[in-house]
Amino acid sequence: MNGPTGTRLALAVWAVTRVALLLCVTKVITLSGPDVTSDVSVIYHGWSEILKTGTYPRSDVTWQYPPLAALAVLSPALLPFLDYASAFFVLAFLCDGLVLGLLLYAGRGTSRRKAGAWVWVAGVPLLGTTAYARYDVMVTAVAVAALLAGVRHPRVLGALAAVGALLKVWPALILAGTARGPLTRRAWTAAAVTAAGLLLACTVAMPGALAFLGFQRDRGTEVESLGALVFHVWRNFGWQGRVELHYGSLEFLGPHVPLVSTLALGLSVAAFGWLLVWRLRARDFLVSTPADAAFTAVLLFTTTSRVISPQYMLWLVGLAAVCLVFRESRMVLPAALVLLATGLTQWEFPFGFVHVVSSDTTGVTLMFLRNGLLVAATLIACRRLWRQTVSGAPRDGAEPSTTESEAGRAAEPVVGS
Repeated sequence: MNGPTGTRLALAVWAVTRVALLLCVTKVITLSGPDVTSDVSVIYHGWSEILKTGTYPRSDVTWQYPPLAALAVLSPALLPFLDYASAFFVLAFLCDGLVLGLLLYAGRGTSRRKAGAWVWVAGVPLLGTTAYARYDVMVTAVAVAALLAGVRHPRVLGALAAVGALLKVWPALILAGTARGPLTRRAWTAAAVTAAGLLLACTVAMPGALAFLGFQRDRGTEVESLGALVFHVWRNFGWQGRVELHYGSLEFLGPHVPLVSTLALGLSVAAFGWLLVWRLRARDFLVSTPADAAFTAVLLFTTTSRVISPQYMLWLVGLAAVCLVFRESRMVLPAALVLLATGLTQWEFPFGFVHVVSSDTTGVTLMFLRNGLLVAATLIACRRLWRQTVSGAPRDGAEPSTTESEAGRAAEPVVGS
């Protein structure tokens, strides 16, 4: 449904599901399982009090975020008539609405579709209350805006990618698919200049801006990660390790954990190597390629990471939504797998997290299913991106691929000049 009726229906479903989310995070409706909102009311609020004193939480090992994350943590001050947690949830709701608006606007025209908006409408409630109880929805909004603006304004893409990277690192990957030549030079130069300026400003403004680097380096294997499957299974056959709160998340600690963590880092290095080879060999940069490449890159690094927190799924949902705005994108199946994985993620956290932590049959099954879907989505996305841009194979039922410059000339405006 690509007309006004489809837009109205998407808005209606979005409104109903998001009101339900707001009622849940504000505890008007109480759900079973751990209270996912405590990160906002306790941890974020505590950090905001430290940030107000003019310094980053440099003595807190759970502060593992780039310097602009301070803006997200301090943002509830924009709504002084609400308490901290309520203001945060309202801002998350507004960012959610902003993403939907961008996707609906971008979906206009014969070469576009509303499927992207529907991925977002469905994906956020599939993740549940975690979507509003972390600042990732704000970061995802920046990344979505960057990719959509980048269709016509590469410098805007670069600048917003830099802002996103200084909020939570991963949006730097959205620059992976820019077409070689002038577009890449403009986007990457804008990103470098913006990042350097903002980083300098943050470092000068408050001490501790780079403290997060050491805390991230020392993290281990989190219980929801791909590598953790080794210990979930082994634990049932006599492994002598344990699960403990470590650097802000529940991680496996004990024999052979450092080895598995190192192997996970090796997989991430291999993922980077594949991206580099793809970029060097890619020939056909279509109008959808930046979004497809960003989605694939974030899938690669999320799946191979030592930590797969539930909120990471929101990044993938947002990028999948941008891919499906473009009719020539081949990421429909990987996007569907990500939506399934997102639903399973809510099932394992918060509802089934006790099973995951105890590594019982239910917990192990949930982790194999969720992480298996992520692995499948990653491999399929990599294959389809390669075939469309390197091998030059046309999409089934689609017209032959055009070059990026031709697609760019034919593209309709996505974000106003």
